[in-house]
Amino acid sequence: MSDTTTQDSYPVPDLTIVDPSVVRNGQLPPEANNLPKRPSQVDPFTMSQEQEMRITDSVEGEGLLESSMRLKPHEAQSYRKKALYVSWVSIVVTLIMAVAAFTVSFMRHSASAFGFAFDASLDVLSSIIVLWRYSNAAAVHSAHREYIACVILGVIFVLSSLCILGKATHDLATKLLPEVDDFLFSVSILSGITCAILAVLKFMLGRVLTSRALITDSFNSMVGAVMGFSILISAEVFRHYPEVWYLDGTIGVLIGLIILAYGVKLLVDMVPRMRQTRNYERFE
Repeated sequence: MSDTTTQDSYPVPDLTIVDPSVVRNGQLPPEANNLPKRPSQVDPFTMSQEQEMRITDSVEGEGLLESSMRLKPHEAQSYRKKALYVSWVSIVVTLIMAVAAFTVSFMRHSASAFGFAFDASLDVLSSIIVLWRYSNAAAVHSAHREYIACVILGVIFVLSSLCILGKATHDLATKLLPEVDDFLFSVSILSGITCAILAVLKFMLGRVLTSRALITDSFNSMVGAVMGFSILISAEVFRHYPEVWYLDGTIGVLIGLIILAYGVKLLVDMVPRMRQTRNYERFE
């Protein structure tokens, strides 16, 4: 009786029955290694891209971002604080640059400077949205909160692009000639370098936190850097070749179209996801 009780108290291991006749020199033939594995035996290092996407989709289906699987809680909070710091710095710096660029735009009749000033104002708004996105420590991995921020950014991008396009088109239609001086050069160089640095920092944080909102903010800062340097280029070209007066307005039109396309793409991608995750507001 004791032997029977002892045997029943231990689970019987799941053994694979192998025909002894196929065992040679204590080893199984190669085809025996092709036996199907259990789900728990899947090697994470040989996981296919399709399996990784399936994991990501299941995580987002639960209202969480992919960063919830990559980062430990203290790591996520550390990166969240860094995102807040970078956003505050971006707000202060780009607000100063926006005021300076608007001043240059109206004093020197530069469509590129106006486009940069508007983009800098957009950068301030996008950084404020990122601040809201990461203001709640418990919502650092919230997919719904992330998608709401992206939808708001998409709307702001579309509206801002229309204003930039309107101003640049008006300057081209009226053949408004830009005025060039050292103040314009200093503003464009400083703005381009500063926006490029902010863009890199935001992009790195966005990749770690798998945040589309931060990456969008990074894109906006990079557009600001391009526009800052484009002011310098168009002004230098106009100084030596006055017949190419339309370069400044043309750059403004191109930047407006890029921002418009990105804003529309953002809305198309994020609105359906926001609707899918609206029931997962567990962190709010």
